[in-house]
Amino acid sequence: MNRTQKEQSVESLRQELGGVEALYLADYRGLTVEQVNELRSAFKAKGCSYAVVKNTLLKRAIEGTPLEEVSPLLEGPTAIAYSAEDPLVPAKLLAKFAKSFAPLEIKGAFFEGFRSGPDVVALSKMPGKDELRSTVLATMLAVPQGLLRLFLAAPQRLLLVLMARQRELEG
Repeated sequence: MNRTQKEQSVESLRQELGGVEALYLADYRGLTVEQVNELRSAFKAKGCSYAVVKNTLLKRAIEGTPLEEVSPLLEGPTAIAYSAEDPLVPAKLLAKFAKSFAPLEIKGAFFEGFRSGPDVVALSKMPGKDELRSTVLATMLAVPQGLLRLFLAAPQRLLLVLMARQRELEG
C-alpha cells in the first residue's frame, strides 16, 4: 500500500467513524474463515459495520477525536465494530460471538468513555433502544389502561348481575 492509498484509507476511516457514538475493538486471531464470514454477515444483517484494520491507520484516523482513548488497545490483529444507529448492537453481537467462538476476544471499546473487555460484555446485557422505548411506552400506557378498567368494571358487573337474573327468571 503506497502513501496515497494509506492517506485515503485514513480519511475514509475518519469519515466513517466521525458520527459513531461507540467503537468496539476485538482480536480475531484463531477464527476460521467461515466464522469470520458468519460474523460479518451477522453484523451486516443488524446494520452494523465490522472491519479488520491496520492499527497505525486506525490510530491516525482517530487522532484528535474522543475515540483516541482506545489507542492503547491497538496492538496485534484488530477488528473494529460500530453502528451509527444503535451503539449497543455491536456490543451484543461481539459478546454473543465471543461466547460462541472462543478465539474471539473483546479488547475493549469507547462508549461514553473507555471501556475494557469485561465492561463491553456487561454493556451487551443492557437493553437496546427499542427495548427501552417499548418499556417506557408500556409504562405510560399502564396507568390509562388501569383507569379505563376501573371505570368499566362497575357497569360490567351490573350487566352480569342483570343477565344472571334474566336467566333465573327464564329458567
